[in-house]
Amino acid sequence: MRLHRLDITAFGPFGGSQSVDFDDLSAAGLFLLHGPTGAGKTSVLDAVCYALYGSVPGARQSGQGMTLRSDHAAAGTRTEVRLELTVAGRRLEITRQPPWERAKLRGRGTTVDKAQTWLREYDATAGTWKDLSRSHQEIGEEITQLLGMSREQFCQVVLLPQGDFARFLRADAEARGKLLGRLFDTHRFAEVEKRLAERRRTTEARVREGDAALLADAHRMQQAAGDAMVLPELGPGDPGLAEAVLAAAAVARSTARELLAVADCRLTAAESAQAAAERELAGTRERDRLQRRHAEARLRAERLAERADAHRAARRRMERARKAEAVAPALELRDAADAEHRRAAGAEARVRTRLPEALADAGAAGLAAAARRSAEELGSLESARRAEGRLAELAAERAGLDRQERADEDVAHEAESWLADWETRRTGLRARVDAAQEAATHAEQLGVQRDPARRRLDAARERDRLAVAADAAERGALASAQEAVEARDHWLDLKEQRLNGIAAELAAHLTDGEPCVVCGATEHPAPARRIAGHVDREAEDEALARHQEAEERRAAAERHFASVREALAAATAEAGDTPAEQLAEEAAELERRYTRARALASGLHAAQEELRRAEREREQRVAARQEAAVRAASRVAHRERLQREQTALEGELAQARGTADSVAARAGQLERRAALLTEAADAVRAAEDAAQRLKDADARLADAAFRAGFDTPREAADALLDDAAHRDLQHRLDAWATEEAAVRAILAEADTAAAAQQPAADLGRAEREAADAGRRLRDAASARDAAARRCAELARLSAHATTSVRGLAPLREEYDRVARLASLAAGTSADNERRMRLESYVLAARLEQVAAAATARLQRMSSGRYTLVHSDDRTGRGRSGLGLHVVDAWTGRERDTATLSGGETFFASLALALGLADVVTDEAGGVRLDTLFIDEGFGSLDDQTLDEVLDVLDSLRERDRSVGIVSHVADLRRRIHAQLEVVKGRSGSALRQRGLG
Repeated sequence: MRLHRLDITAFGPFGGSQSVDFDDLSAAGLFLLHGPTGAGKTSVLDAVCYALYGSVPGARQSGQGMTLRSDHAAAGTRTEVRLELTVAGRRLEITRQPPWERAKLRGRGTTVDKAQTWLREYDATAGTWKDLSRSHQEIGEEITQLLGMSREQFCQVVLLPQGDFARFLRADAEARGKLLGRLFDTHRFAEVEKRLAERRRTTEARVREGDAALLADAHRMQQAAGDAMVLPELGPGDPGLAEAVLAAAAVARSTARELLAVADCRLTAAESAQAAAERELAGTRERDRLQRRHAEARLRAERLAERADAHRAARRRMERARKAEAVAPALELRDAADAEHRRAAGAEARVRTRLPEALADAGAAGLAAAARRSAEELGSLESARRAEGRLAELAAERAGLDRQERADEDVAHEAESWLADWETRRTGLRARVDAAQEAATHAEQLGVQRDPARRRLDAARERDRLAVAADAAERGALASAQEAVEARDHWLDLKEQRLNGIAAELAAHLTDGEPCVVCGATEHPAPARRIAGHVDREAEDEALARHQEAEERRAAAERHFASVREALAAATAEAGDTPAEQLAEEAAELERRYTRARALASGLHAAQEELRRAEREREQRVAARQEAAVRAASRVAHRERLQREQTALEGELAQARGTADSVAARAGQLERRAALLTEAADAVRAAEDAAQRLKDADARLADAAFRAGFDTPREAADALLDDAAHRDLQHRLDAWATEEAAVRAILAEADTAAAAQQPAADLGRAEREAADAGRRLRDAASARDAAARRCAELARLSAHATTSVRGLAPLREEYDRVARLASLAAGTSADNERRMRLESYVLAARLEQVAAAATARLQRMSSGRYTLVHSDDRTGRGRSGLGLHVVDAWTGRERDTATLSGGETFFASLALALGLADVVTDEAGGVRLDTLFIDEGFGSLDDQTLDEVLDVLDSLRERDRSVGIVSHVADLRRRIHAQLEVVKGRSGSALRQRGLG
């Protein structure tokens, strides 16, 4: 990495624009950066670091870059840093602008512009700069990848800070480990230690969990076995727990099997006794049933004997009914003939009351002859009926002619009136069409002007709304930025308070006999105590979360403000400066004129259509007037023909009607007379036929009753039974026969008769004995089932416990292995003699490399006297691995670096810093560092040592490397000709550059 040029504007103490040409300064290999105290020498290095990483070293970075701005800068000048460098063979230019609080362009107050970053690359072929990115994240990742180191590594390797390596030289192992850990990124080895510790805790918890599950199985086995199992007095994690549980389970299973065998014997005996009791109960029940059956049959036989007389009477009644059934058809026929005769006689009497007196006593033949005469007279009236119908049609035709005449007169009169006003009407309609066409043309012209006016009005309203929104968004962005700053300060305060009290927080987790995670000691005589107001990790994390949320709100507020401003500019460009109220009035007036024109134009089609309808109506009215005149002429001849036909028909009808009002009335009289006479003749003949049939039926009934054995038909009728009585009598006779047969069958059964001869059965005693035997069987079966379940449950739980023990064996082996590795990596194992942690071991190897690289330069600076060596000896009760000693060649003894004098400490620190820079460079992938800076410390050297140190630094120029020395020692200004001077003034600092020329 080689720096070419640095441009600074309003940065740190520099109020204006300053430039540094590193190519000119680096030509001599060594160059001096000097100036009064507080002039801004370190700010030049801060600018280099800020250009590369977007932040400055250490505590000088705060407030999101707001504090980087120079207090001497003009109000309109923005802070900017531009750095041109070559890294990995690529020539790049990085420009960064931190956030800038400036006055608003419109209105009062201030606003904050966001940070900006640009990355460009020089294209040697085209001879131009090419833009690569404007993203903070992309540029940061690109620079970090090219340099191969983080900001902290860069500040330690390229910008060798004042005093840091002197402290590193004298620091204890813990402080030295923190710095080396940051530079070499050995965090992954510390993560390995944590992972091993976490895995040890996890496997230990799993082992204890497995033992707890095993003990739970043992408790369940004890519950299943009752008093037959005794649990071991061991807990989870205790050795021998698995063997003790399995042994106790084996004893319990053996006892359970013995109890199961005893229960089987008892169950067999109970089953035999229960079977004998069931057989005795079945025999007693059968004997009781047969005895009750015989007694019931004897009782039923006695009841049959009591009803024997009634049964014989019913049989005689059934026999007479069967004889009377032979006479039943004749009885039914006679009843039917009598009913028919009464109906026919009644109908004849009713008809004769309606006949005329002359025909009241006439027979059937006389009535039929009178009906034929009335029918003949009715047939002669048919022609008169047709004439009467035609006369009604003639009257209707004459009325129709009258209506047509009146209608034609009305049509002619209306047509004359309408045609008289035709010219006036046509002129008015023509005027309406012309006016509507003119309004349509005007509406089209106004319609073209409406959309631009509406868009301009909408833009003006949006412009006014966005102006208010922009002020609100600006206030919100400023408030969010202030909240973010306050949240960050609060978080840093809490973090500092927690670091101050971290000893008490670590001491809270100390346990006697357990090693300390910091020093590894197992005794803790005086652990630190928490003071009032102690800040724990939870409070710090909560403050950090609030800080991050405040940052997100600030970024969101800034994005919202930028979007509102862009929208406001677009709306202003569209609407101009005209007030929205004026634009609204103009748009409203244009809309009113357009509406009026459209309203007039909308009547164009209606006016044209009305004109066309009026012209069609004129043609129709002229034609209707002519047609009415033609129809009036034809109606005169038609009336004359109708009058002649009417006179002839009226004469014919007068003769046919006679005394009736009409031909139809006369025809009705004749029709009714013929129908009445016909009905009377039919009724007389029906009455005569019914009387003859009744007489025949009486003769056949008397003959049938005599043949059936009855003296009179009345006796036969009384002996008949209806269906219900017949079914009831037959049912009683059948029931008697069935009951008699059933009783005889039961009394004839041999087993029933034998049971009746035996003593009465005692069913209650037999049932009680059977119930007692069943209860004893159930108790024995329950006991046997319980014993079988106990054996099965113990076998299942024992198998589960055995499986669990086998499954825990690999886990126990894994736990032992992980515990040994975790203890070894943490430095607490007895196998780790020096109690060195894994991360310390890796850092010790890096420290050996740094000491070897530093010794090559330290021997030259000290004229071969001093050599830096790495020591892994333990200090006190702590761990070993990061010790650093110096070997004095004059005495041959190895001593602590704290015994070096001030000047010796400086060049030893410088040698250590240069050696560390070489090792970190190799660790970063071998990126070549062509530009280095060394900050202060040369004032403690004598002239000879200063010459030797400068010779070493001058040797760094090999392979075109340059070194910048930051110092205010006057002797260096005489020895180093290439200089960059920082001049301090009331209006800010300035840079003066002097090269070899």
